[in-house]
Amino acid sequence: MDVNEYQKLALTTLNPNLSNRDVLINGVMGLCGESGEAIEIVKKHLAQGHDLDKESLAVELGDIAWHLAETAAAIGYSLLTILQMNLNKLQQRYPQGFNVCHSVEREEAKS
Repeated sequence: MDVNEYQKLALTTLNPNLSNRDVLINGVMGLCGESGEAIEIVKKHLAQGHDLDKESLAVELGDIAWHLAETAAAIGYSLLTILQMNLNKLQQRYPQGFNVCHSVEREEAKS
């Protein structure tokens, strides 16, 4: 399965009664909420002495992926396009791979 097929299949579980505006809102709010759940798992591991619950973290990452697919669709983008745009940005920022100097001294024009 490729990422665009994932997006297509994931969106079959989207509430069909939502307007595009509502899909966008649900998507970005879902990204925040599910990211918070992932942070909670890591916090318990780092600050409270729990074993890292990798399975629960993987489940939350899946939920994040679902909301990413939803949000991308709401703005008319495929997941493949989103991922390629991100790689292009990173390759422009770090053409030789990550470099601390380039990270510290880079211009903040675009994230």
